[in-house]
Amino acid sequence: MKKFAALVLGLALACGVLALPAGAVGFAPPFEIAAPAAYIVNTDSNIIVYEKNSEQQLPAASLTKLMTAILLLENYQDQLDTVSAAPDQSIQDYVYIHGGSHADIRPGEEHTMRQLLYAMMLPSANEAALAVGKKIAGGSLDNFVYMMNARAKEIGCTATTFTDACGLDEGNLSTARDMYLLLRYAMSFDAFKEVCKTASFYMGDLQRYIEKGWTYNVFTTNMMVDSARGGNYYRSYNQGGKTGSLGDWQNFASWHTGGGGGETYICVVLNSPNSCDPYEYKTKRPALYETGLLMDWVFENFAIQPALKADEAIAEVAVKYSTDGDTLMLWPKEDLYSILPLGTDETVTQKTFDLPEFVAAPVQRGDVVGTVSVSLSGEVIGVVELVAGRDMARNPLLYTLSKVGEFFGSLYFKVVLALSALAVVIYLILYVYWLTKRRGSKKKVRRRQF
Repeated sequence: MKKFAALVLGLALACGVLALPAGAVGFAPPFEIAAPAAYIVNTDSNIIVYEKNSEQQLPAASLTKLMTAILLLENYQDQLDTVSAAPDQSIQDYVYIHGGSHADIRPGEEHTMRQLLYAMMLPSANEAALAVGKKIAGGSLDNFVYMMNARAKEIGCTATTFTDACGLDEGNLSTARDMYLLLRYAMSFDAFKEVCKTASFYMGDLQRYIEKGWTYNVFTTNMMVDSARGGNYYRSYNQGGKTGSLGDWQNFASWHTGGGGGETYICVVLNSPNSCDPYEYKTKRPALYETGLLMDWVFENFAIQPALKADEAIAEVAVKYSTDGDTLMLWPKEDLYSILPLGTDETVTQKTFDLPEFVAAPVQRGDVVGTVSVSLSGEVIGVVELVAGRDMARNPLLYTLSKVGEFFGSLYFKVVLALSALAVVIYLILYVYWLTKRRGSKKKVRRRQF
């Protein structure tokens, strides 16, 4: 029942929020990133703040683990500390052959789903992801890969293909947009957000560690969230994320909260080359560096601002049947907020009105009269109803005279008038014909008398 409830919740969130495409606007920073693809979306307004080749399919690497984490949480979010799994020898061999990252989880060593989630997301442990996949799919990693691909499509991914549960296989492909959708969906789980903001995690008492006097901790690869080890990569606004790499490049999918209004953004950077990272650390983290560049620019130049204010009249419409006035001022029913460049206001947007030619009194304040579509850079960012700003009473005399005039000017009256005229003409013709025929009959009678 818990698994079914989790699935229903997941589908509801995906259909209700994540399946909606982000509003495409996009702004250009004063620099060019080296990553071939990137995508930044403000989650408060669904506005795309920055986009570069967001539909280009690229190796997903360990961002694949986002999908594995989603399936783990959908199946075990209420059993994270009671259900456990362990990698087997085949999993250890797979990780060893590919030379992937791990959390030193040996074959047969049981860990809870919570521990495995931390191991997957912090040090990007491949054996943890594979053990989770086998557990969920009843021992078949092939079946788990099928589940991954099916669920990704349900969430809205259109160009994502998974070939394993951890990202070691180069056949795992995705796009910046699809990874945005996966990360945003994963963020609907509190446990996921808690894990991703953690710099280090104690994995529990493991006997072989205790015997050596060691503490079994795992550490995040996301230096943007680690104030102690992050160095130049660290940013206080970073709330979490997932890294991934298979070569001399790096992926990073992350989310960030800051600015005067506490705006939240999801940023995905794919395949940033090591060569773009100028820092002299032993390990290059180019996607973290370029994410820092992009998000510094975003927070320094943009903020949530009103694109439409409910306390300002923005349109008017003609009014009939009232002596209170000839026009009615219209006001937005509610405020509309959007991401706008700092130093600007709602005047940078474009407004398109959908209004009737006139309204007929009586009108009450707050009555919906029409709508206004607000656009930024040619893309609609919101549609707001327009309401009457005051009451306007109907004048009975004006209404009656207008209706009488409308009747005499109506097509119905014109048709009735035309038919009546035609009837009169036909009557006259028949009457003349009858008179003519009658006169002829009288003449014949008189001739017979002579």
